[in-house]
Amino acid sequence: MNYIARASLAAFLASTAALPAVAGDQIREIVIFSRPQAGQQAEFQSVQLIAQEWRKLGLDVKVEVMPWEQMSNVVWYERDNWDTTAWQMVGRPERSDPDELLFNLFNSTTADTGYNFVGFKSPEYDSISEAQRREVDQDKRKEMVFEAQEILSANQPYMMLVHPKSTFAFNKAVFDPATVVNQSGIGIKNAWTFMDITPLGDQKDIVLNSSDNVKSINPLYISGGVDSWVTELVYDRLLRVGPDGLPQPWAAESYEWLDDTTIALTLRPDMMWHDGEPVTAEDVKFSYEAAASEEAPMYQPFAKNIESVDVEGDVVTFHLKTPLASFLTSTLAKVNIIPEHVWGPILEDLKAKPENAESYQEETPIGSGPYKFSSWTKNEEIVLEANTGHFHAPKADRWILRIVPNAEAALGMLKSGELNFIGEFPGDPQVLVDAAAENPDLEAVSTVDIGFRYIGFNNRRPPFDDPAFRMALSQAVNRQLIAKAAYRGYAVPSNSVVSPALEFWHDPSVEDFATGTDLAKQTLEDAGYTLEGSKLHYPGDIKETLGN
Repeated sequence: MNYIARASLAAFLASTAALPAVAGDQIREIVIFSRPQAGQQAEFQSVQLIAQEWRKLGLDVKVEVMPWEQMSNVVWYERDNWDTTAWQMVGRPERSDPDELLFNLFNSTTADTGYNFVGFKSPEYDSISEAQRREVDQDKRKEMVFEAQEILSANQPYMMLVHPKSTFAFNKAVFDPATVVNQSGIGIKNAWTFMDITPLGDQKDIVLNSSDNVKSINPLYISGGVDSWVTELVYDRLLRVGPDGLPQPWAAESYEWLDDTTIALTLRPDMMWHDGEPVTAEDVKFSYEAAASEEAPMYQPFAKNIESVDVEGDVVTFHLKTPLASFLTSTLAKVNIIPEHVWGPILEDLKAKPENAESYQEETPIGSGPYKFSSWTKNEEIVLEANTGHFHAPKADRWILRIVPNAEAALGMLKSGELNFIGEFPGDPQVLVDAAAENPDLEAVSTVDIGFRYIGFNNRRPPFDDPAFRMALSQAVNRQLIAKAAYRGYAVPSNSVVSPALEFWHDPSVEDFATGTDLAKQTLEDAGYTLEGSKLHYPGDIKETLGN
């Protein structure tokens, strides 16, 4: 732990040192959510190891296993009704800039309905997370990004675990290996690969797997990583993050900063929606207004700094409220362009209803992207067809995603040819690497991910509203053990949401994070928690308000 983190924790503990060592109520049973072992082996094993360590502190811990759709609904929409959950942030390209991670995940303005679903609130953190996004000098901004990571380390709103080494595989007898793109911090499973991968023979389809179901195909809502695989292909964005991790022109053929808060973009000519209607600059304006509306709470943080959008011919000009260093990546390469003739009536109708755009599902999703929606058999597969008229038309004919709940079945399907691309392997990555080494037709690639795995503490609920309690639970768990035992070495232990794959932005000092049962017990004791027999009790006269 660096100086700032140590000082913050020391100050907090010093302020509580005078508390009398009198037992409050016993802390109720703590419930931690996990997805099933068959679908998410590393996550499930991590949670079992974590529960084991927490029990050593005198806590009763229950692991509650549930499928992704159920877990996502409870955690996202019932924000007061859970304790702690295993979770992940996937390595989407627009997360190459740390702003989405630092602002949207932890700023208090996103706590009620946005990405800050753990409910972390800190005026000190709000200030630095807002300042870093306004600072256009990269070196000065880097200092602020480091400070933000240090505040998070001291407060532990998440218990960070690892940045996985994402391991994927493909059949190189089906596809030309030279056309597979290894995107920085993402790996080979990315939109560039799915557009550029070139079939060598009669098999023209990309057939890949996921262990999680697709919950929705909605350009104004992403419920999880698998959904984003689909939306990145069906919908265009003004910019797209390139294989090097930097934003580049996409639906906009060019852009120009006119001043610190004004940027003009010129649209590509002759773009078409999948229903045959032309894509217009008015559609772009509408898309950003929709993203900023109350009907799209997940996307509001990415569009809220836009003061206004002007349209003149094929030129779209954005006027920002304040300078935003990450605007190219976190907004222009993030927000999906949607057709006003489709979504205009939908959003207008939703204004009179209690639900918002996140709950809406088009029968046939209409975008302008390199792939077109073809069919969706829920719990089984999604089929997209190549948009041959797109300015970056795919080399494959179709993109077929099959839902395969367990790793063994996915590997068997790869070997048999039922799959030709492993888009997700929730089992031991070494098994996949070994299979590729034994089969000359297969190739496996591992990449340290921008994304990360963690345990989310519900900061709204006691005892997780106490930073010292969160710190102790975090100190109790050895990340090296998680990386080695649960991830079989295919992960980098972490105490920061900013991946070491983002070398410029990652603060290595926060990785100096001491762990151990004795250290965790001392932190609890210093904060006034007591052991009565073998059970942990709140400090002083604090009552358990949430039952047993």
